[in-house]
This record gives sequence, structure tokens and C-alpha cells, in this order.
Amino acid sequence: MLEAGIKGYQEMTVTTKDTAKVYKSGTLDVLATPRMAALMEETAWKSVAEHLDTGMGTVGIQLNLEHLAPTPAGMKIWCETVLKEVEGRKLSFDITVYDEAGKIGEGSHERFIIEEAKFQNKADKKKER
Repeated sequence: MLEAGIKGYQEMTVTTKDTAKVYKSGTLDVLATPRMAALMEETAWKSVAEHLDTGMGTVGIQLNLEHLAPTPAGMKIWCETVLKEVEGRKLSFDITVYDEAGKIGEGSHERFIIEEAKFQNKADKKKER
């Protein structure tokens, strides 16, 4: 049963593969905003995955974020999520990201609970058009 208050946590070390230069979101060797966004989504979905019935999953439907400070390759970052609200099948999260020097990002994220096989089948049918 999903209830508000479920927390998530993921950490990683920023490598050159995670930089704006590699993600084509800029020219610098700092954490790319799209990579931070991916960490935010990953932390959110993993935080609730074990609370779902077999065959059920979540998909992201909205992500609002602010990238507040740069992080160079080689630094550890971590993401913390809190499930703020459960409204039917819609899940709302508050998210904060830190590096070893302080807060580097924050935002809100919404996910929707889906039946994985049905959702994948619906997506695959798009190729048949």
C-alpha cells in the first residue's frame, strides 16, 4: 500500500560520462542537467517499486527541476525523494539533490501507476501504424 512519506535515496559519483559535454546539454565537464533529472526519476520510482503489486510499475508524467549549482566529475552526489501525495494512481514527489558541498538541485515529480505488460503492449502497437 502506497502512503505519503515513503522516502528514496540514491547516490553516485559523477564521471566524465555524466557531464554536460557528453550529454550535449552544454560544453563543460560538470554534471549534466539531464543526468541529474534521470537520477531524480530513478530515485523516485525505486522508492515505491517494492510497494506495488507484481506486474505493476510507474511511469514519469511530469518533472520540474532547478539545477542550482555545478558539480565537477569526481564528486559524489546523492538524491533524496519523499512521496508527498498519493491521488488514485498519481504519485507526487518532492526531490532534493546534493553534492559534497551542498544542495545542487531540487524539484517535484509526478509518476503514474501502470500495469507494465498492458502499457508496453500499447506502446509497441504504435510501430504497427
